[in-house]
Amino acid sequence: MIIRPETAADEDAIHRITETAFAEASHASHTEADIIRQLRKDGDLTLSLVAEEDGEIVGHIAFSPVAIGGRHDDWYGLGPVAVRPDRQRRGIGSALVTQGLAALRARAARGCALLGDPAFYGRFGFESDGTITYRGLPVRYVQRLVFASEAPYGELTYAPAFDLAAL
Repeated sequence: MIIRPETAADEDAIHRITETAFAEASHASHTEADIIRQLRKDGDLTLSLVAEEDGEIVGHIAFSPVAIGGRHDDWYGLGPVAVRPDRQRRGIGSALVTQGLAALRARAARGCALLGDPAFYGRFGFESDGTITYRGLPVRYVQRLVFASEAPYGELTYAPAFDLAAL
């Protein structure tokens, strides 16, 4: 498996994988694939990596700018991350997260925030201490990983493309 930046030729495969990966997820908005397309269109898809096996795209991860407490400060949001259902539970998602976080650090990002399962994302160093909130979601799901400086606090705000999930 190789992990590499997306190319224009990958866009349709990313869309299909994301739709399929979230199709049965009870926590999903089922707009995840459209969010990625809108992030790309808006110029907010800061980092987009694909996992490729035997010439096929089997996974994808997106990172986009976020604000916390109304300040951007080089913080990024992780998500969506998707792996083709027949390739899940094989470490592909973890590899995408690991390489994506390394790429953000290399860009001198100050940190990364996400909404997600603490049991999964905790292994990468994400944590929630209740100082970041998101639209009334239980704070344990609103997590952050500080790369540099102090931990921010306040309401997490994603790029406008994520408003598709609220529709």
